[in-house]
Amino acid sequence: MDTDDRETVIALVGEILIAQVERLRAGLDAVAGPGPAVIDLRRVERLDTAGAWMITDLRRRLEADGIRTRLAGVSRTQSELLETVEASLPKGPLPDRPRPGLRDRLADFGEATVAAGLTLVELTALLGAVMARIAALFLHPGRLRFTSLVHHMQEAGLNAVPIVSLMAFLIGVVLAFQGATQLQQFGAEIFVVDLIALSILRELGILLTAIIVAGRSASAFTAAIGSMKMREEVDAMRTLGLDPIEVLVLPRILALVIMLPILGFVADIMGLVGGALMSWIELGISPGMFQARLLNSTDAIHYVTGLIKAPFFAVLIGLIGCYEGLKVEGNAESLGRLTSKSVVLAIFLVIVADAAFSIFYALVGL
Repeated sequence: MDTDDRETVIALVGEILIAQVERLRAGLDAVAGPGPAVIDLRRVERLDTAGAWMITDLRRRLEADGIRTRLAGVSRTQSELLETVEASLPKGPLPDRPRPGLRDRLADFGEATVAAGLTLVELTALLGAVMARIAALFLHPGRLRFTSLVHHMQEAGLNAVPIVSLMAFLIGVVLAFQGATQLQQFGAEIFVVDLIALSILRELGILLTAIIVAGRSASAFTAAIGSMKMREEVDAMRTLGLDPIEVLVLPRILALVIMLPILGFVADIMGLVGGALMSWIELGISPGMFQARLLNSTDAIHYVTGLIKAPFFAVLIGLIGCYEGLKVEGNAESLGRLTSKSVVLAIFLVIVADAAFSIFYALVGL
């Protein structure tokens, strides 16, 4: 930098490329004097877009502070690049984004409501298409893709047994421990068996199993079908005369309908085992006493009312996972967003369905 009585000369030397922009910009912020400034590019060997942006930004900031600037020693190529960069930048500061008001929030709420309604309609249409394919299987059983069905039964069901078993066992342990802490105050320790049985068999066993399966399978279904959509494999199926609902959706939903009741049964057993173990350790209730109390005080209807929810939860989880997968567009961002959405929506609908079952059971006296 050279300074005389009239103006400050900022001489740039060598290569002004993206790798040097941050370092040069930090140094240039401190060199401008109070008078007019000249940016000398005579000894600049190479200049890229990032360097041109740095020079243009420096000029704008100096002129905003009331310091006149001009360029010197600019070649024709450099001049064209600088003009292109300057033309692409906004002429002034970006206007502040107005804060959303009541009208904007009402509009957002309306859009979300319409989107939820459309999702419900499309899910109903997909459910109808699946039911039509199931009806067609009774006329043409050979159209069932048995290999695909068994594969998804293993992926969605058999492979989920360890995590479901561990979860249910720990839930039984926690229920027994918490129940024992409270019931000991009243000398009613034996009723911890009733608490565990009703909680596990009627609600928690199948509900938590469905939530785990929703997290595993809904995301897996969306990711698998979405990846096929991105690679245009679904379109290729249609071109070959194959029905994507029959090939991709139906085996997954049927696999869940078959395996979720089995997983629910496993969860019930492991939950009772965990509760019995903690009752033995914490309260001294032997396994034989636990079993006798369980058989004498717990009706089979509690097990049935819990397990009957499983097929409905399975249909919801399978529909959501496949529906979101079929909505994936040709980019990775869409795949990730819809995979996350499918998990959240599946868990939400499972909880809503469980609440609906609870209300229904209360109304009919179960």
